[in-house]
Amino acid sequence: MQAGASNEGRSFAARFAEVIFTAHQRLEDGQAFYADIKDRATRFGRIPSEVVILPGISPFIGDTETAALELEREFNELTVPEYGLRQLEQLTGVRLSEAALDGPVPEELFRDAGNVTDNARSRLQVVAGIVERERPTVRRLLHRLAGARGHRVLTGAAEQVADAIEEWFRQGAADGFNVMPPFYPGGLELFTSRVVPLLRERGLFRDEYTGGTLREHLGLSRPRSRFVDEAHLASAGGVRPGPVGQPSTSYRPAPRCSSRS
Repeated sequence: MQAGASNEGRSFAARFAEVIFTAHQRLEDGQAFYADIKDRATRFGRIPSEVVILPGISPFIGDTETAALELEREFNELTVPEYGLRQLEQLTGVRLSEAALDGPVPEELFRDAGNVTDNARSRLQVVAGIVERERPTVRRLLHRLAGARGHRVLTGAAEQVADAIEEWFRQGAADGFNVMPPFYPGGLELFTSRVVPLLRERGLFRDEYTGGTLREHLGLSRPRSRFVDEAHLASAGGVRPGPVGQPSTSYRPAPRCSSRS
């Protein structure tokens, strides 16, 4: 597994990673990252489908969109600005402790952050995009980053969350998602009880597991061990797994969804 979407990080991931955890706010950014990684993997001699891309999502789910927005607002009111400012500096290297919380974010601090396929620090690029498009106050920016830390926040009824997941999957922006509920256990329970059934109805999520490992759940083949003595295997008539990138199973769940704390 690999996380990080800087120029260096993407090159490393395309060459070595099997699962990539990434953060994007917009469909077009997710598509650009997805295409870039798959193209790089091909140039490294890998099978693109053996590199699984999982953007992070943080869903606030309510009976209605209004209820979900209210839930998000309630959680935002619980945030501590001092902690948020430290987190922002850790994520981006930008210090806003001297700026007024209800004043606009100084845009000049986020200039030259690059774009999704050309940047030196990926989370800085993500936050810079939010600042450029939304012109938020410092407080609003801290709210955007409080739980999701730059990953996409999905706020709405279960159907709206499922729609967003389906769009990104079908439009070539994701192979699955790393689900980051904003609170536990309730946030995860809401996702599994309301969103997952909708994904199953649409043929986008498995009905049952067919393997016992995370690798099998993600539909990834087992790579050849670099420590196996092939000459010994041959003499013993043994059978080894195929080389990295060579599929050993036809089962591929789609989209893949995992959860992290």
